[in-house]
Amino acid sequence: MRRQSYLRREMLQLPLFLLMFGLACASMFVPAGYALVINAHSTAQAFFYAGTLGCIIFLLIGVAHAGRAPRYGTMGPLLSLFSAFVFLPAVLAVPFVEALPTTRFAHAYFEMLSALTTTGATLFDDPNRLGNPLHLWRAQVGWMGGMLMWVAAVAILAPLNLGGFEVTAQAEPGHSVQDANTTAPVSARQRIGRAVRTLVPLYAGLTLFLWLLLIFTGQGALEALAHAMSVMATSGISATGGLDGGTGGILPEVIMAVFMLFALSRLTFSSDTVTSAQGGLRTDPEFRIGVAIVVSVPLILFLRHFLGAYDIPGDAPFATALAGLWGGLFTVISFLSTTGFVSDYWTDAQSWSGLRTPGLILMGLSLVGGGVATTAGGVKLLRVFALYRNGVREMQQLVHPHSVSGAGAAGRRLQSGGAFIAWVFFMLFALSFAAVTLALALVGVSFDNALVLSIATLSTTGPLTQVAADAPIALIELSLGAKAILCTAMVLGRLETLAIIALLTPDLWRA
Repeated sequence: MRRQSYLRREMLQLPLFLLMFGLACASMFVPAGYALVINAHSTAQAFFYAGTLGCIIFLLIGVAHAGRAPRYGTMGPLLSLFSAFVFLPAVLAVPFVEALPTTRFAHAYFEMLSALTTTGATLFDDPNRLGNPLHLWRAQVGWMGGMLMWVAAVAILAPLNLGGFEVTAQAEPGHSVQDANTTAPVSARQRIGRAVRTLVPLYAGLTLFLWLLLIFTGQGALEALAHAMSVMATSGISATGGLDGGTGGILPEVIMAVFMLFALSRLTFSSDTVTSAQGGLRTDPEFRIGVAIVVSVPLILFLRHFLGAYDIPGDAPFATALAGLWGGLFTVISFLSTTGFVSDYWTDAQSWSGLRTPGLILMGLSLVGGGVATTAGGVKLLRVFALYRNGVREMQQLVHPHSVSGAGAAGRRLQSGGAFIAWVFFMLFALSFAAVTLALALVGVSFDNALVLSIATLSTTGPLTQVAADAPIALIELSLGAKAILCTAMVLGRLETLAIIALLTPDLWRA
C-alpha cells in the first residue's frame, strides 16, 4: 500500500502535459483490441505498436523527471491545455496514418485535432474509406476531448475566470481566485484531481448508459457507441456518416436529444457554478434561454414551412407535419449544443413545404452555443444572457433615468461588469471570425464557404460544413494552407480568445 501510494504520488508530480500524453498513448490499446477481435490485424498492429512506443517514451521521461520539485505558475495548467490541443493530435495521428497508409500525415493530424477539439469536421466524406477501428478511434478521441474540457473548465478555466466564468466573477479575466480574496489558495493539482474524481465517473457513466439505450433501440454496437460518445462530447462524429446513414427512427433521436440537454447548462449535472445559487436548474438563465431557443426556433421554422406549403395543392398528412416539426426540434437542439447531428426527419420538414431552410439559422445556433463549463462550443448562453440583462436595464433607465436596479449584488455585477466582459468577448470573437474568413479567402476559398468554415471551426461545429452551405464543402479538396488555417481556428475556438490572450500576458507569468 505504501509503495502504491508512493508511486501514485510520484505520478501526480509529473508535468500535466506528460500525463495527458501517457493517457493518450494508453488509450490506443482500445482500438487495437477491437481491431484484433474483428481480425483487422494490420490495424491492430498499428495501434498496438504506437501505444506501446508512446507508453515507453512516457515511462522514460517520467523516470527522468522523478524527484524534481514541480514548478507551476498561474498559467502553467492553461499552457498545458493549450499544448495538448496543439501537440497531442500529432501523437494521436501516428496510428491513424499507419492504419490508413493512403492518407497523408497532415490529413491525419487535421482529423485528430478536429476530434480532440470536439469540432467533428472530417476530411473523409465517405465513411466506407475508414475501417471500424478508425471510426472508433475518431469517436474515442472526440470523447476524450470532451472529457478534457469538462475537467479543464472546472479545474483550470474557472480559477482563472475564463471560459465564460469571467461574466459572473469578481476578478478580472486571466487572474486566479486568490487574486480577489485572501483565502488560502488551492493548488492546481488538487483542483484537477478533485475534478477528475468527480466528473470522469459521471461522464463515463452517462456515456455507458446512453450507449445501452441506443443499442436497445436497434443501433449496432459500434454505431451506438460512436453516437453516445459524440453526444456527450458534442463532437458530432458518426461511424455511419450521420444519423441518416445508420439505423434511423425517432426513438434514438429522442434519447440523444435528452442527453444533449447536458450541454445547455452545467447545472444539469452539477451545482458548483455561480448560477447554482439562483435556485437551481429551474431558474438557471442558461438552461431557460436554451430551452426557449429550442422551443421557439422549430416552431418558427414549422410555421414558415406551413405557410410555404399552404398554397401547394395536395394533402399534408398530420404524420408528415409532425415529422417535420420533430426534425426541426432535434436539429435545433443539436446545433445549439454544437453537436451537429441532423435529424433523419430534417428533409421531411423541407420537402413537406417545398422550401429550403437556410443554413444561416443553423450557423446562428452554433454561434450561440451551449452552457459554461460544458463540452459545447460557441459564444455560450451565459454571455448572451448577460448582454440581454444589460439591454433590459438600459431600456429601463431610458424610461426611469434615476432608477436603481433591484437585481441584487450578483445581478448588478451581471448587468454591468459581466455584460462589459461579454461584449469584449463578442468583439474578440467577431475579430477572430473576420480574420479567419479573410485568411481563407486569401488562400483561394470562396467567400461563402469561408464564412461557413470560419463559424464551423470557431464554434466547434464541424457538421456545419455539410449542411450550412448551398452544397457540402469537400474539406479534402482544400489547399494545405487552408487546412492549416482551419486547424488554428479550431484551437482558437476551443480555448477561446480570452484564454489565448491570457497566455500572452507577461505579468501573469510572474505570479
